[in-house]
Order: sequence, then C-alpha cells, then structure tokens
Amino acid sequence: MASPKKEKKTTRHIALLRGVNVNGITIKSADLKALFVELGFDEVRTVLASGNVLFDTGESDASALRKRIEHALRERFGYDAWIVLLTQKQVADMAAAYPFERIDEERHPYLVFGSDPAMLDEVMEKAGTVDPKLERLKRGKGVLYWQCPRGESTDTPVAKLLAKTRYKSSTTARNLRTVEKLLTD
Repeated sequence: MASPKKEKKTTRHIALLRGVNVNGITIKSADLKALFVELGFDEVRTVLASGNVLFDTGESDASALRKRIEHALRERFGYDAWIVLLTQKQVADMAAAYPFERIDEERHPYLVFGSDPAMLDEVMEKAGTVDPKLERLKRGKGVLYWQCPRGESTDTPVAKLLAKTRYKSSTTARNLRTVEKLLTD
C-alpha cells in the first residue's frame, strides 16, 4: 500500500522590488507575474504597479531565494534589480507596529523595508534628529517607520537620504496603505 503524499508546506512571501516603474524602468504586472510563475512559485499575485509580488514557496533559504529572484529579474528585464524579500507575516507584524498616526491629513505614512539591518541602522544614524514638524522617523524590527508631509515624499531630508545610491540595493519604501493591500489575501 502506497503511503499518502505529504503536502509540501509553503510560506506566503512578499517581494518588494526597488525602483520599478520609475526612472524609465517599466515592467508590466502581467510580465512580472509570469516570471514568478516560471520560477516555480505558487499563488502569484502582483499588487499595484510599483513592484509588489506575493507568492507561495516551500523554499526556506531567504537569502538564496532573494538572489535567485534578483538574478531572474536582471536577466528578463535588463535592469539592476534589487528586492527586499519578507514573509507576509513579517510584513503584517511590521505594519501592526506602525508607531505614528495611521490617518493624518497632513502626512503620509511609510514603511522603509531593508534587506540589510546595518543599512537601516546607518540611515537612522545619518538622519540624526529629524525635525518632527517636518517628518518623523523611528527604527522598528527590520523596518524604519517614516512619516512625511503630503506631496513631499521625495523632498525631505530623510527622502533625499533614502534616494542615495548607497541604499539602492538594500532598502525600499512603501506607503502604509500599499502595505495593507499586501496583507489582504
């Protein structure tokens, strides 16, 4: 008598691509989804056009998984691809811990995700003491929580710091509302 097949345990992951559909790097959501399906991932879904991909996989080595995805993105789309890869549970925990007002008529809420904790520490150090009248920045577990004035998400001191080439390969920011959309499935 044949033994029953064990179901492969999978984990829901979120790949956050850096710099997609800005600065001339255009990737259609359908093409992005197709690549992740070709890589063998299950239940692939893209959210918005800003480089957010949800998928299931049984692979547990996050570093190797990230490198494999980045390599495939570079090969397929011909750009210097960098991602932050997290489990959906990690992202949910980060979003739940957002320390500032979630709804503020004057400010946008952001989470700055990082693949290298040392880079997040460095951003905090270089940001120094931010002017709380302008923006707020706080370190969380694997994330920076940031709030900036509406319409100024590229103009504040923290925004300019995050835009530096040094952080390109290890950080990416998402609005809290986008993050919440990543948690709805």
